[in-house]
Amino acid sequence: MAARDLAADDPSILRRIGVIAATLVLVALSSGCGGSRSVHGHSCGPTDQKFIQTASTDMAGLGVLNADYQSGAVGAKDVSQQAFDSAVRIQHTDPEDPSLKTAQRYLDAMFQEYGTAVTIQAKGGDAGERMYRAYGLANFAHDVLTQAQPALYKQGCDVGPLL
Repeated sequence: MAARDLAADDPSILRRIGVIAATLVLVALSSGCGGSRSVHGHSCGPTDQKFIQTASTDMAGLGVLNADYQSGAVGAKDVSQQAFDSAVRIQHTDPEDPSLKTAQRYLDAMFQEYGTAVTIQAKGGDAGERMYRAYGLANFAHDVLTQAQPALYKQGCDVGPLL
């Protein structure tokens, strides 16, 4: 007799898919908490303060450069390079606070998307989708930081400059 054909509705395949999916969910949930000293609360250690300072400086710098770009004083290459450099700096901070870690991921992706959008636009392409993503990621970071702001402030971290 030929080897049994495995159908998509075969219970053993469905069971394997379920086990794999459950494992992936557990890995995703546990990876967000690993290494954090403050899983349920907020912290404001030196690495948290460094993240806030770095992100604040990069957001302000990109804002100024973008205004200069809009007025024609600087080129797209300068703006996109600043955005990509900002993403690298954000990646190299290591906040302990869970909200700051989340904001870090959003801001990293936002800088990357914004830099890519400016590059596409400079080449005459349609950067709308990338720009839309960049602004959406910035809004997500803003929401996370706004929600965490009171607790972080009590710990000694002021995220106001990022809002």
